[in-house]
Amino acid sequence: MTLVRTGDAKLIRELNKAIILDIIRKQGPISRAEISKIVQISPTTVASCINALMKDSLVMESGTGVSSGGRKPILVQLNPNDRFLIGVAVNASKITIAAFNLYANVQKKITHSLQNETYSDLSDFLITLLQDFLEDFDQKEDCLGISITFQGIVDADKGVVVYNPKLNMSNVSLKDKMEEALHIPTYIDNDTNGSLLAEKGYGHYQQAKNLIYVTIGDGVGASVLVNDAIYRGYLGGAGEFGHTTINFNGPICECGNIGCLENYVSWQTIQSRMEEEMANGKKSTMSMWLKDNEQLTIEKFQQAVLQEDPLALEILDDVAFYLGIGLVNLINLFNPEKIMVGGELANDNPYFIRKLNEFVLKHSLETHTEKFAILPSSFGADSEVIGAASVLLHDLFHSTI
Repeated sequence: MTLVRTGDAKLIRELNKAIILDIIRKQGPISRAEISKIVQISPTTVASCINALMKDSLVMESGTGVSSGGRKPILVQLNPNDRFLIGVAVNASKITIAAFNLYANVQKKITHSLQNETYSDLSDFLITLLQDFLEDFDQKEDCLGISITFQGIVDADKGVVVYNPKLNMSNVSLKDKMEEALHIPTYIDNDTNGSLLAEKGYGHYQQAKNLIYVTIGDGVGASVLVNDAIYRGYLGGAGEFGHTTINFNGPICECGNIGCLENYVSWQTIQSRMEEEMANGKKSTMSMWLKDNEQLTIEKFQQAVLQEDPLALEILDDVAFYLGIGLVNLINLFNPEKIMVGGELANDNPYFIRKLNEFVLKHSLETHTEKFAILPSSFGADSEVIGAASVLLHDLFHSTI
């Protein structure tokens, strides 16, 4: 006789619930009998799991289906708006906080700039922002959790921000601090991993099993999906694409290395070069926008690109060249089906995506570029915060990666 430990039985029940919930999300409205056939679990077990999900307000009944000879089956579907979750995307320049329903639709969003903000501890500052954000919700117990994404190296299992030089964070046990202050389950992950989870769960590339997601903005990062699993590395530090070296005669990076890719393609580099070129007399439509010491922003730079400003296009061509070098290395190393490029510099920028495609198709191995393409993010400007929410949703629905 085989004995099943109590812990094992509980784990199996939770696993069954998550699998069934994911099927209902993707295929609902659907009958209990159909779910039983798909997951090959007994009708009794399916019914028990659905009852538990309905008790948690995650699932609801939604009419009847077509009869196959007997009574018409009662259909179930996701109950997307009875519960909510919060996604938080933190980068060097801003914090974005959004409330989502279970279909990852944004219900409320705020953005808080960090440009001129002073704080002694980012964790405490973030807790204050979230406390204020939650004031608008009458039933805080309906919040399924908070998921937060950061640039840099993150230990997702322990909920620790291991290394983020831009925010001066080192081995910060953020999950513990958040849960102690807010009493809400909290998830922490790298921002690019979150964006990749969003694409797999809700984007245009859900069927692909070998993908790379690259972000470019304040920093440069990558998340690699290999055979339907995110490659996180030995200590969770995989994906530091911006700190791969492309020029040993280049400038010293903040990480201490020399000639890192990030120093050639990040927004800080573009901003410095634009301001230097215009100060030296180079003509640009942006000079009209920068009167009275107005700060050059990514949005203004993107506008200049759309207006085919010669200086903006010249600089963006150089960025595409250097980023293209890095992407060729990723293509030849991992042979992905697609590479998605997101982040503030890539969003709504078809010129940039076209230039990247031209470069990598010319310089990558031909065997690796058959049916290959570099594509923009499915979510545009919301990709970071939807990525943050997807960290929690991935756990809730027990997705395959």
